Amino acid sequence: MASDSYPRPIGTQRRFSALLAGTALGIYLLLIIGATTSITNAATTCSTWPLCSAPVDPVSQTELAIVWGHRLTAAVVGVLAAITVAAAVVGDASRRVTAALVVSFVLYLIQIGVGAVTATVGSAAILPGLHLGLGIGIFSIVVLALAWDLERTTGSDDDAIESPPEPAPIDPDTVPERTLPTGRLERARLTAFAYFKMMKPRLMWLLCLVAAAGMALAAGQDLEIGTIVATLSGGVLAIGASGTFNHVLERDIDQKMSRTADRPLATDLIPVRRALAFGAFLTAASLSVFLTINALAAALGLAAILFYSVVYTLLLKPNTVQNTVLGGLAGALPALIGWAAVTDTIEMPALALAGVIFLWTPAHFYNLALAYRDDYARGGFPMMPVVRGETETRKHIIYYIAATLLGTIGLAWITDLGALYAATVAIFGGIFLWTAVRLHFERSEAAAFRSFHASNAFLGAVLVAVLVDALAL
Repeated sequence: MASDSYPRPIGTQRRFSALLAGTALGIYLLLIIGATTSITNAATTCSTWPLCSAPVDPVSQTELAIVWGHRLTAAVVGVLAAITVAAAVVGDASRRVTAALVVSFVLYLIQIGVGAVTATVGSAAILPGLHLGLGIGIFSIVVLALAWDLERTTGSDDDAIESPPEPAPIDPDTVPERTLPTGRLERARLTAFAYFKMMKPRLMWLLCLVAAAGMALAAGQDLEIGTIVATLSGGVLAIGASGTFNHVLERDIDQKMSRTADRPLATDLIPVRRALAFGAFLTAASLSVFLTINALAAALGLAAILFYSVVYTLLLKPNTVQNTVLGGLAGALPALIGWAAVTDTIEMPALALAGVIFLWTPAHFYNLALAYRDDYARGGFPMMPVVRGETETRKHIIYYIAATLLGTIGLAWITDLGALYAATVAIFGGIFLWTAVRLHFERSEAAAFRSFHASNAFLGAVLVAVLVDALAL
């Protein structure tokens, strides 16, 4: 863009997009601090506004610091939002982006008024949840403006495909030639590794971390070692069973895609009947382990296997562009399993954690779909980059990151997680959103993988923070 598209020192379209992204992150940080203020009941330590006079009665210095942090952050974010609105009005922003930012700023001013009344009169004077609701609305509008701005700046209409291509015929020359070692020990090692690979071990660490977070939220410091071992063992076996059945059902398509052409069943390294028997064994073993905990955990474990193996692999993945969105249920189930393993019930905190995983999945996997777009097209899968194009996919990544971040705030409100959790989601959420913004401008495979790895880091760090905070409660 021309250097005079926006007033100096912004100047360029890219800098305006960065300013807009920074404003969105600032509002998100304010939401996190606000949630922490509410959870700790720190707001009651100060009954004046805008400054916070020291109360007569002794109070926790930590709570006082939280209140001051909330108000100072609100002031800084307000200035940042005003600068962003002014730049949009004077600069080259589209009408809908400008309108959205103006509306968000007006709502921000209203939210300040609500906060002032709450501080001076008391929370009873304001409709419950109004302050938080305004914050969520402001954040959503600013993120929407960011997505529109990035679409206008970096998007194109020629990358969309009206309908998914038909699966390409198998070319024998493209199928990797399998050569088995002659020695028995080498053959045994190769076969053992093939069975291990069918279990999709790369998925295990993150899904087990989800289950562990669910257990920690349910039990806190009362979490027992036996429950941990049984739940994670059953989870690993369930993941292995799901991965094995997935390998069996997609073995023909795997041969057409470069990233999967070397899988054990695609290369006939392991016979189908043996793979099915292995998957059945893992399923039975998983259910047996879960039944040592309770029947609900076992039922949820079976549901996870069936959903990933049958519903996702056979019905969703090859037939709908929403396969990644709906498929997120498979990744969300371990959160319910972890909670059920401790309580033998499913309650709101478990559903909130599962919701975060569900919303995170599209923001995570769309990056991989962008990087392997041609491969998925060869396999005939209607992934969003194939069907609706890269521009639409990048925009949806922004949408789902925002939804995920809002989900983390909901989890904080429901579970009373502490400062470590708040800091973690703010820092790693910012990194995740920033890599997604860079993806819009760079539009490369490397940028897609960078955003993909940032999504892994975000969820891993958030789950670890949940574990630490929950076990410390």
